[in-house]
Amino acid sequence: MASIVHIALKVEDLDETSQFYEKVFGFKPIETSKVRDHTSRHLTDGAIDLALIKYDSEESAEAKAAGKGPCIHHFGIEVDDTEKYLAEIRKLGCEIISDPGVIPVKFRAPGGTVAEIAPKGRFEKARQ
Repeated sequence: MASIVHIALKVEDLDETSQFYEKVFGFKPIETSKVRDHTSRHLTDGAIDLALIKYDSEESAEAKAAGKGPCIHHFGIEVDDTEKYLAEIRKLGCEIISDPGVIPVKFRAPGGTVAEIAPKGRFEKARQ
């Protein structure tokens, strides 16, 4: 069975937001990295990977996907066969937001929510 293991928040200030979740709720930092058009800081509560995303610009397709300004950007579902699930998502007519070949694959689910599929183990650090 696939499972939700990740949630991403688009934020204006990585440090301030990270400190909030660390100090108030005890989340632990995992890593910070530059990815394509944004910087991601990953935190965990021991079960879920919480990614804080700061985009370089609000103009990229990914930055615009969930709307302008701070928001819940997307949630991630780990799957055992990315290609199989991607085929099903396409068959149902969902818009693929990620650039071709980019894993995890972001898409707009029915109802408009942005989600992503990732291979099992992608967010393993959050559960250690």
